[in-house]
Amino acid sequence: MAFEIREARPEEYAEAGRITADAYREFFDEDDPDLSYLDRIGDVGARAERTTVLVAAEDGRILGSLTLELDGRVEGHESETPLAPDQAHIRMLGVARDERSRGVGGALLRDAEQRARAAGRTHVTLNTTLRMEAARRMYDRTGYVRGEDRVFPDGFVLLTYRKELAGGSI
Repeated sequence: MAFEIREARPEEYAEAGRITADAYREFFDEDDPDLSYLDRIGDVGARAERTTVLVAAEDGRILGSLTLELDGRVEGHESETPLAPDQAHIRMLGVARDERSRGVGGALLRDAEQRARAAGRTHVTLNTTLRMEAARRMYDRTGYVRGEDRVFPDGFVLLTYRKELAGGSI
């Protein structure tokens, strides 16, 4: 593995956001009413104040990123369910299309899990969708276990995953 995993630097926020939003773009139709979500995914600077944004970098290039919620949520809204004291939550994991199958996503996950454990968290949660098949395979392969799905009034299904960290190996 020639790339490194580290916290994003302010001068990298725009590129990390572009790559992450591009990774999600394939899961949206052009006329999708939720297409504006890609703008939120791309705004790394807005969430870097409340969360930890990790990047995979190689030779000055950003290959992918992941947002780790340890003490605050991405949105920071009062209506958002607060994190439990022993919980970390992973959001917005995205890898550049031409860098996939190099282990970038798995390396970002492992680093996030190590940071969560170091912060005293005993488990990590994340959400994904049915359309994100490659991501689901990676979560299954790396020890994440499906939880109860969240079904929205419009029928959209958000899959929930959890991984125990206490006493386990990463």
